Amino acid sequence: MPAFRRGMGAEFELTFLGTGTSVGVPVIGCSCPVCTSSGPRNTRTRASIHVRAGLTEVWVDSGPDLREQALRERLTRLDAVLYTHGHVDHVAGFDELRAFCWHRESPLPLHATPGCMATLQQMFGWAFRADNRHRGYVKPDPRIIEGPFTIGPLEITPLPVVHASVETIGFLFVAPGAPSTVYLPDVKEIPLPTRDLIRGVDLLIIDALRPADHPTHMSLPEALATIEELAPSRALLTHLGHENDHASLARSLPPDIGVACDGMRISA
Repeated sequence: MPAFRRGMGAEFELTFLGTGTSVGVPVIGCSCPVCTSSGPRNTRTRASIHVRAGLTEVWVDSGPDLREQALRERLTRLDAVLYTHGHVDHVAGFDELRAFCWHRESPLPLHATPGCMATLQQMFGWAFRADNRHRGYVKPDPRIIEGPFTIGPLEITPLPVVHASVETIGFLFVAPGAPSTVYLPDVKEIPLPTRDLIRGVDLLIIDALRPADHPTHMSLPEALATIEELAPSRALLTHLGHENDHASLARSLPPDIGVACDGMRISA
């Protein structure tokens, strides 16, 4: 599968911190072939990405594997966190963000929908309190997502999608000289206005939980049908459960569709 240009000094880089479903892979107590596989690409931490554009670095979601992911990828700084929704597997690593606040003079911007921000404030109320002045704690700067916004050279467009009953978005990233990139890790249906925004993008990263149908996530057939309709130049599957063996799934796909794995990087 062709890749975007890679190399040192790239101005845009997307790293898959995690590509797994809410329980991760291997699944606790499971002895299926994927969970007992020795193949490293069948080990999947909870879904998240890191995006760098020039000197700007943002994280999408702060799941329970945040510390492990940051250490693995040697991440040391962060300019903002973007949240797709308030489910536990996307927010439970919130307290680990303090390591990125220790060397900041200003609070860390957190971008989320009103519903997701309310969840963060309820779950981690201590961080949002006015008397949170102790150095070493997470110091959030809550920013409600109301439409497109920019962080450094990154132009970011929120993409409303349907996922269970919780308000959920994905993101469209555009930066000078970089592939237009859509990230939809948790999605069952894509409303028409969102579809119209992302038709023909350079890279579509999309939820493909398992081969069988699921009530709140796209199945593999649904993801492939969506990719065919939206016609991106390239697509990658993420948020994968233990029903998916990486090598077998990759062999079954067309040349312009790939399988994301933890640690995978795309640079331009």
